[in-house]
Amino acid sequence: MDDETVSATRIINAPPDAVFAVLADPAAHAAIDGTGWVREPLDRQQLTSAGQVFRMAMYHPNHPDGSYQMANRVQVFDLPRAISWEPGQETGEGSLRFGGWVWRYDLVPADPSGTKVTLSYDWSAVPDSVRQRIGFPPFPPDHLGNSLAHLADLLTA
Repeated sequence: MDDETVSATRIINAPPDAVFAVLADPAAHAAIDGTGWVREPLDRQQLTSAGQVFRMAMYHPNHPDGSYQMANRVQVFDLPRAISWEPGQETGEGSLRFGGWVWRYDLVPADPSGTKVTLSYDWSAVPDSVRQRIGFPPFPPDHLGNSLAHLADLLTA
């Protein structure tokens, strides 16, 4: 961990392809998240490539509207090794504006049939104007480990 990145790692008893398939399914993200902020996907297609945008319904009690939407752009899509996305929001002009933080999962085969999964949250590109309104990271320290436990539960249920 450095000053602008946090991560957690866990061995999950499933092959990398299976782990990647769950991560590439936005319908699974609410169950993986565990904070209650991520609700349901607004775009239901599987993630298939870098550059793809998928939208999620969100809720946070400290958000001015409570409920809101995030438009996430896939940055890395390296089946079955890594997947990442940067959350953003739609602007009034129909384009997307990204906040500067990135969620990333790195997958490495682990014996005998498991996967070492590292979840990272990087906010190094967040501009000062956003940092003044939002503390980073905006979740408790154990959140990433909890998310990996939820991912493991989905894969081994």
